[in-house]
Amino acid sequence: MKQGWVYILASKRNGTLYIGVTSNLAERIYAHKKKVVKGFTEKYNVDRLVYYTPFERITDAITEEKRLKNWKRDWKIALIERDNPEWSDLYETL
Repeated sequence: MKQGWVYILASKRNGTLYIGVTSNLAERIYAHKKKVVKGFTEKYNVDRLVYYTPFERITDAITEEKRLKNWKRDWKIALIERDNPEWSDLYETL
């Protein structure tokens, strides 16, 4: 079974947020940073990795992504700030 990751990108602290899911986190975030991924993140310059969590199965990651997308913005911000209060770009730690 393939591992999965749920991640949150931000344009800046308290800025525009994007929630995604992938089986290869480093490669996916690199693609966002290089603007290879066309659409929302490219348009709004959302490429700062501020939160991520692993899952043993990609299907569980997809379920969690859908759940987080239904959260209120305040809840998402609280989730980010719980583990990353400075909103640092976590890409360099991968």
